[in-house]
Order: sequence, then structure tokens, then C-alpha cells
Amino acid sequence: MHNFEEELTCPICYSIFEDPRVLPCSHTFCRNCLENVLQASGNFYIWRPLRIPLKCPNCRSIIEIASTGIESLPVNFALRAIIEKYQQEDHPDVVTCPEHYRQPLNVYCLLDKKLVCGHCLTIGQHHGHPIDDLQSAYLKEKDTPQKLLKQLTDTHWTDITRLIEKLEEQKCHSEKIVQGDKEVVLQYFRELTDTLEQKKKYFLAALCDVGKMINQEYTPQIQGMKEIREQQLELMTITTSLQDESPLKFLEKIDEVRQRVQMLKQRPLPEVQPVEIYPRVSNVLKEEWNRIEIGRIKKAVIPEMRVSSKRTPCSWSDNDEKEMELFKILNIAIVSLISVILMLILLFNHHIITFLNEITSICFSEVFLSVYQSLSKNLYDLNNTVCYTLYLLKEFMWKIVSR
Repeated sequence: MHNFEEELTCPICYSIFEDPRVLPCSHTFCRNCLENVLQASGNFYIWRPLRIPLKCPNCRSIIEIASTGIESLPVNFALRAIIEKYQQEDHPDVVTCPEHYRQPLNVYCLLDKKLVCGHCLTIGQHHGHPIDDLQSAYLKEKDTPQKLLKQLTDTHWTDITRLIEKLEEQKCHSEKIVQGDKEVVLQYFRELTDTLEQKKKYFLAALCDVGKMINQEYTPQIQGMKEIREQQLELMTITTSLQDESPLKFLEKIDEVRQRVQMLKQRPLPEVQPVEIYPRVSNVLKEEWNRIEIGRIKKAVIPEMRVSSKRTPCSWSDNDEKEMELFKILNIAIVSLISVILMLILLFNHHIITFLNEITSICFSEVFLSVYQSLSKNLYDLNNTVCYTLYLLKEFMWKIVSR
């Protein structure tokens, strides 16, 4: 701290002098500080004495003051004027207390290890704490940076450096794994998206073919009906114009018009029957595609869609009727045989596999056993696929029989 500022500091409270009073021994103190010293000395009397003894806090000499107390001591006007001038000026090099206005940090608190001002010691939160002057505190802590520097350069910090490098290496490795997994996910869903897009195109193409079939089914009928309608309008116009013709012209044309009308009315009209689209896409997606695993989506089959007219069946000959009855009986027999085979497979499949496992465990080595187990697993998958195919075949056969 600046020497000039030390001269303006009370040696009792370590603050800038407030109402400085001079003792007969020429030492100056704050008025409040002297009041506290006089009260702490315990000089109480029943009657008021003429003179009150007081020990100087600086030189320890006993002095006597008037009975009016500290108020009787003279004011150090010269020092007070200097303090007032000092407080009016700015001193950027002086560090002041953030809690007490314009009070310099000129004392070191040993308990809290921080600089404080005089007000912090007397009325602040550091009241009663052990203190030291700045120079003494500085000399005591002067060698501390070297000790701290030695602690900061021992093997502990070397281990920390190695640990940081190891953690960064593991972090980099983990980030590479995550990045690789991201690429795998992107590639997987890219291929899945391409597959689904391709399947969608196949579905839409099949539906476009169905649309063409519907167009082929209805467009000729619609065109034929439009031609009949045009001929009707033409005949209506001719019939209306005959009323204005002469009797000769009328008789020449009326028979022709009558014949054309009769021929037009006798033209057969098609029976309007809705067509059936089989299979329906909604049923395929709901019943079949919803059960397909994602890994097998590439093997999913797009069904061949057909359009069949729900028309009244025409008459058959006797031979044709016999052939149709025979065909129906044959279809029913095939469906029944397939159902029996499926039931036998489902009932005895587990026992057959168990029996074969017992035989192979005795007759073959571990290598052949592992190969057989792999083939057995493939057999299960093939069995499920065959069962599902037979189920579709059964449904298709029942559709044919029902027609």
C-alpha cells in the first residue's frame, strides 16, 4: 500500500481517520476508537473525577484527560484537512473495499485468507478475526508460489496428462464406432427404402394393368351403347322431319324408318354386371405383407391381379356339365388330401425330428451333427414356407370351386 495512505490510517481500526483526536503524547486516533479504548479500560467511578486516566494504544504512556472524556481532546485539523482532500481525489492505484465505500484494503485476515478494510474488522463480517499487516502477510506467503508450483509439477499431473490422452483416444474410437453405425443404419434404410420403392412400383404397375383390363372390359360396351344412342337421335330427327314431307315422300320413307327403329330396338343390350378384382391390394397388404419380416421384404411376392366379370353363367352342354362336375370333385379331393398331409406334418413333425436327432447323435460325429442341426433348422423354415404356400393354393382352389 502507498506510504501516504498508511499515514492516513488509524492504528486501531486500520481505516481512514474519522474525527481524528490528538493525545498529549502527540499520537492521533479516531474519536470512536478512543471511546472504545476508554470504555474497555474499565475506569468507572461512582462520582465524576476531575481527571480520567487513559493509556495510549501506541506508546502505552498514561495520560489524563478531562472529565468530559474524549470530547475534550483537541481535533487534528491539519490531518482532517489532508484526509478530506485525499478523499476528494481519485486514486485508481488504490484498491478499496467493495463493501465499505472508499475504505482501502490494508489488512490481511488470517482466518479467511483475504484482504479486508478497517470497517470489515470493526463492524463487518471479519469482526474478531485474527489479522496481520500486509507486509508481514506478504513475507509469510512469499514462498508459497514455489511450493504450489512444485505440487503442480509432480507425477500426479503426469498421470492426469496420460489419462486425458487415453480418454481422448477412447472417445475418438467410440466416435468412430458410432459414425460407422450411422453409416450402417443409413445404408440399411437406404436399401430398405429402395426395396420398398421398387415393390411400390410393382404394385402400382399391377394396378395399372388392372385398370387396362377394366378399360378393355367396359369401353367397348360403352362405345356400343353410345352408337345406339346416336342412331336413336338420328331416327328421332328423321321421324320429326317426315311430318313436313309431302304424301309421296312420306310414304317412300316411312317404311324404311319403321324397319330401322325395329332393328334398333331388337339389338341386344349387354347385361350390366360389376367386375371382381382379385386379389385386393388391401387384403394382400393387411394379411400377408404385415406378417413379412423386414429382412425378407426383398423376397415378398407381388400377386398377379386379375379381373373377372360377375356375369350370369351361360348354358353348358351335357358333356361340359359332366366335365365341370368331375373337375369340382377332383378339386375337392385335392384340397382334402392337402389338408390331411398338412395335419400329419403338424402332428408328427416334432416326433420325427426328435427321432432323427437321437439317431444322428449316435451314428455321426459332432461335425456331422452340427451340419445336420443346421439342415434341420433349414427344414423347419422350408416346412413353414411350404405350409404357407399350400395354404395359398388351398384358398385359390376353393375360389375356383366356388365359381
